[in-house]
Amino acid sequence: MAGADSTPDHPAGAWLVHLATQRKLSANTVAAYGRDIAELARLTGNRDWTQVGTDDIRRHAARLHAAGQDGRTIARKLSAWRGFFDWLADHAALAVNPVAGVRAPRRTKALPKALSVDDAVQLVATPARRAAAAPTPAELCNTAMFELLYSSGLRVSELCGLDVHYRKADGSTAASTGWLEQDNGEVVVTGKGSKMRRVPVGKAALAAIKGWLAVRPAATDGSLALFLSERGNRVSPRVVQLRLKAHALATGAPMHVHPHMLRHSFASHVLQSSGDLRAVQEMLGHASITSTQVYTALDFQHLAQVYDRAHPRAKID
Repeated sequence: MAGADSTPDHPAGAWLVHLATQRKLSANTVAAYGRDIAELARLTGNRDWTQVGTDDIRRHAARLHAAGQDGRTIARKLSAWRGFFDWLADHAALAVNPVAGVRAPRRTKALPKALSVDDAVQLVATPARRAAAAPTPAELCNTAMFELLYSSGLRVSELCGLDVHYRKADGSTAASTGWLEQDNGEVVVTGKGSKMRRVPVGKAALAAIKGWLAVRPAATDGSLALFLSERGNRVSPRVVQLRLKAHALATGAPMHVHPHMLRHSFASHVLQSSGDLRAVQEMLGHASITSTQVYTALDFQHLAQVYDRAHPRAKID
């Protein structure tokens, strides 16, 4: 009989002894393999191991998936089962390993985290400074950066690469790869694959940028960088990340916030309001619509949460 019996006289028990004594696996690893084999024994009704077929394994893997186990966990269990049957083939009349060729369900790709509309607006609109104190140039720079990240869904590298305006190559200096066009209310950015695109900038972000430019000093590195570090040179993605993290903590954001989260929030919120997936794709600079479609799942997730909170028949005791 197959089974959860882990004594050396039974195949599963003998295999576990082999793992511990011959392969020198740790006690924790052997115990984990033991649990996986015990689970398979229960799923098969303690049938003789040599009578377990590939269809049985597929059915049991599907049952685990239906019970809510993710692809990574099921893949690990299949690996343990496969190893056991490989060993069993050397010790019993086993024609073929029933786990061979059986794959775990696809791993569910984690959805990107996005702020709610209220939390995103609260984050970028709230200055992290003392009440009644005039904003410092650094604070004005931060406000402009955070507003622009959320307003236009830029990658942090695209934000850092922006110049105050377009600079034409003159033979000694490369042409700008990204710049602000205040009059048009747009930024021109160079994204992945060196593809350039134009993205609208909202009124709040334009106002914040205008406030920053009024106090922006000349860059110490001689560049036209739109956003500067405390040393006066072009700001780096790492600096933006650290500033945003500190700002989020200071303003009471409900979760750890990083620049890409503002990009996710931008995409999710524009899609919720417009339903125009192609427009969101163009603004994000995605080469394929498939990359943008993840935000439709975020949109549905939002709708499901609203339904669960609001509909009187969503939850029945």
